[in-house]
Amino acid sequence: MADTRYSMLPTATLRETRGRTRAPAHRPRGNRALAHRANLYLLGGLCILFSFGCASRHPVASQPPAPPTPTPESTEESAKRSTSVPETGTANPPAKSPRRGRTPTPPAAIGYSEEGNASWYGAPFHGRRSSNGEIYDMNKMTAAHRTLPFDTIVRVTNINNGKTAVVRITDRGPFVENRILDLSYAAAQEVAAIGPGVIPVRLEVISSRVDISAGFFTVQVGAFRDRGNAERLRERLNAAYGPVVIQTFETPDGPFYRVRAGRIAGEEAARESAEQLHTREGLATFVLRLDENPSAAPPNDAGKIPSTLPQE
Repeated sequence: MADTRYSMLPTATLRETRGRTRAPAHRPRGNRALAHRANLYLLGGLCILFSFGCASRHPVASQPPAPPTPTPESTEESAKRSTSVPETGTANPPAKSPRRGRTPTPPAAIGYSEEGNASWYGAPFHGRRSSNGEIYDMNKMTAAHRTLPFDTIVRVTNINNGKTAVVRITDRGPFVENRILDLSYAAAQEVAAIGPGVIPVRLEVISSRVDISAGFFTVQVGAFRDRGNAERLRERLNAAYGPVVIQTFETPDGPFYRVRAGRIAGEEAARESAEQLHTREGLATFVLRLDENPSAAPPNDAGKIPSTLPQE
């Protein structure tokens, strides 16, 4: 049976009724479009937020590891040898930050080198007190130097044959012209210096507890057997180069009287003063470190000639 619900209505009414019945069919389609657009906007906003979040993270570039540092030659050398050098002498403790308002102490001059002649000494100085207060043992690896601080560790190389020895500075000397170092008997054996007696060497500082150029120094201007001659030289120089002192040194051949001028801060200034004394006064001069050690004895001398000045 045919549906006659709309057959009795006028045509205009029928059109309105049909329009009203079809309207609901269009609403869901519009809602879906709006929802689709909202989803697109939400997705776009999330992408923007995500991109900002990624942009705020900066990648950290990985750095290649530092290449290994080579083992210092001094470390290898000390590992091969068995000497009387204290192990603490070769260690370099980490530097401490200086306190505000204080001038930091200059570092030790590691690598300082010097070339000249070296001699050696054994008996009759064996068993006597060295300048640093220790008893001199000629069978230990030690040496005497005029200005290097006590306990400075030095590598000595015989230039003629390349042989080396590592020694510790414990004494003062030599007081002979054209010599820079006195080796112990044991150290002289290491570098084959026993036979020649005097050899050309190169010394290198490999460890020092203090700045080797700091401290106080004096200039030795003469050594005499007659104390009167020493006193006359002191009186002559005292006004211009004072204070001038006389130090008595006992040797197997009798006492010597050494005349030393000045108390000078810094090795460089002391060398300038020594040059002035040599040029103006015609004196043979040696720069010496003043060791502030009341227990230290006068320095040993190597060889038979304690000074290049005429002895009277």
